[in-house]
Amino acid sequence: MPNDANQHAFDAILDTLSRGADAVISREELRAKLQKAEKTKTPLRIKLGLDPTAPDIHLGFAVVLRKLRAFQDAGHEAHLIIGDFTAQIGDPTGKSKTRPKLTREQVKQNAETYQEQLFRILDPQKSVIYFNSDWLGKMSFSDVIELAAKYTVAQTLEREDFRTRLEANKPLGLHEILYPLCQGQDSVEIKSDVELGGSDQRFNNLVGRELQRANGQESQVVILMPLLVGTDGVNKMSKSLGNYIGINEAPGEMFGKVMSIPDSALETYYVLCTDVPLDEVKVLLSGHPMEAKKRLAREIVTIYHDATAAQNAQEGFEKQFSRHETPDEMPEVSVVAAEIGIVELLRQCFDMTGGEAKRLVTQGGLSVDGEKMTDPQQQILPIDGLVIKAGKRRWAKIVISK
Repeated sequence: MPNDANQHAFDAILDTLSRGADAVISREELRAKLQKAEKTKTPLRIKLGLDPTAPDIHLGFAVVLRKLRAFQDAGHEAHLIIGDFTAQIGDPTGKSKTRPKLTREQVKQNAETYQEQLFRILDPQKSVIYFNSDWLGKMSFSDVIELAAKYTVAQTLEREDFRTRLEANKPLGLHEILYPLCQGQDSVEIKSDVELGGSDQRFNNLVGRELQRANGQESQVVILMPLLVGTDGVNKMSKSLGNYIGINEAPGEMFGKVMSIPDSALETYYVLCTDVPLDEVKVLLSGHPMEAKKRLAREIVTIYHDATAAQNAQEGFEKQFSRHETPDEMPEVSVVAAEIGIVELLRQCFDMTGGEAKRLVTQGGLSVDGEKMTDPQQQILPIDGLVIKAGKRRWAKIVISK
């Protein structure tokens, strides 16, 4: 292949692998690693660390997983580190106070759920999974001191959230300072070539570069992805804020949530959550926002379900919202024929917390057979076929258990 053609080919690969990234540290290092991998026929080791602090994966978390899949599609390996050890410390990134520790049992349960969901995005044949307790949990106190000696206090205080807490006389635990070193040691242990992470992981990922260099390894390239804004268009997508779209959600629910995002977030979602070519995205965004949003919703539902499910979800959405009709099909929920509080009924129908259900009712988001209910203390007697509508998108039909 002529040199200029080879250069063009690698530019195209780099453009795909860096699509939407906040930073690539550095692009030239990545090019060199890709060229070496092709020449030696040795796939790169692409690292992603996962602290299983929550059980479900949403589109925000899927941003970096999809980037990892892009590397797999280019012939490289995903090296996933489940941080069962580090999750018990708690990543201090962006925290103004010390995070509560998770129990080993919580970490184990979340890790199991993670693994089930990861392969909805990743190719299991090109994935290797580790648990960092396999090496961090076996380190002696002497090993920890040796690790700490490879990084200075001055380097640690370059981290803004650490410095801010000290200046505000807020507690900063030594275990929190050790957290980035633990994450960096993960890179040393697996000899990673590239580490992926959210933009809030910049400090932690760069520590990995430093520790690899200190251990005589070639430093990993760091690719940082933006933090996806949630459906509110303001805050980072988070289950605790209720502005998330889970990758395991039903097609209709997923489609409806995508349709609720503000127009200002459309381009970000197209770039980070789909593979629609960027020149086509520009054309879509120059047209009517509603049509651009429907296309976005179809793309996302197709990725996590299939094209038929996406088309059905769109038809259901248009029927429900454009013509204000009740859906033909909705989940059926079995309940006993006994008086029940509205909040408890919502919890059973939609897997809500009591707080979420109470807020929904008081804000006027609950209808029972078309009748709005706003008193969270109200009791009702459920009957077969009773239709419950929660918010704008969620429906359920009551079936009395025999």
